[in-house]
Amino acid sequence: MIPALLATFLFCLSAVSATRATRILGGISANFWRLLLATLLLGIWAHSFAQGIRGEGFEMFFWSGVVGFGLGDLALYQALPRLGSRLTLLLVHCVAAPSAAFAEWLWLGTTLTPPQIASIACILLGVAVALWPLNGESTAKHFDLVGVAYGLVAAIGQGVGAAMSRLAYDINGRQDFHIDGLTAAYQRILGGLLLALIALLVMKRLRFKQGESHHESSQEDRKARSKRRAALPWIIGTALAGPTLGVGCYQWALEAIPSGLVLPIVATTPLMVIPLSAWMEGDKPTMRSLAGGLIAVLGVILLGKFR
Repeated sequence: MIPALLATFLFCLSAVSATRATRILGGISANFWRLLLATLLLGIWAHSFAQGIRGEGFEMFFWSGVVGFGLGDLALYQALPRLGSRLTLLLVHCVAAPSAAFAEWLWLGTTLTPPQIASIACILLGVAVALWPLNGESTAKHFDLVGVAYGLVAAIGQGVGAAMSRLAYDINGRQDFHIDGLTAAYQRILGGLLLALIALLVMKRLRFKQGESHHESSQEDRKARSKRRAALPWIIGTALAGPTLGVGCYQWALEAIPSGLVLPIVATTPLMVIPLSAWMEGDKPTMRSLAGGLIAVLGVILLGKFR
């Protein structure tokens, strides 16, 4: 149980660190530097102790990363500063599960049973209860429609990316080639890093065109370097806690104990992040938001149980 609890805590820490990094550096830049650091760390493992980029499933893992780590995380890092880590984790973590189930139904022919459909309905109900805008002045404060839209894109991207990873594992399995979880994460993150780099270059190009002179561009460069230094601890935190140590503990948990025990524990991530989010972000959830979170997490646990 310890590795599953560690994975859950690390995923919470990664989300809170990511929120702080995005508010300093901006979502596109924070996402790129976090993915770059995680790629270097995972690459050291994959090429020194594991399979590197070998395997027939590499291409599918790569495109899975483009969708999940790339598109999904680009949207995630736009949702975090708008919604905060608590609501973002709730939205992304819970909606990603039915998104993955639907994608597997389309591509792998995995049928959805009535209990699974009921679990998905429970998830969506819980998310709706937690995120539905409040009346009066608190609506503008606690509800951001653009943030919710980014969160939904992130959830669908991560869910579809996970289903594509299943396809990659199946491709490797047909060749009797087995790959460890960290190496699979490395092969996926390469695709995500490529898309993050493209987004960063496009953003810099647009900003350069908007500048009136080289002097102003140099000033912007100095400001960017200062922001990178301020965000560095949070970038390191989210890179280590998420795709490296977090994934490592998750894979360790799956190896040590049945997935039927691991998945319900990890599904509590949106609830476990609440004290961290309250402490580091000053986010005070309402009773309705907590109730919605409980309903959604219950749906995720039931969906994992019925799979």
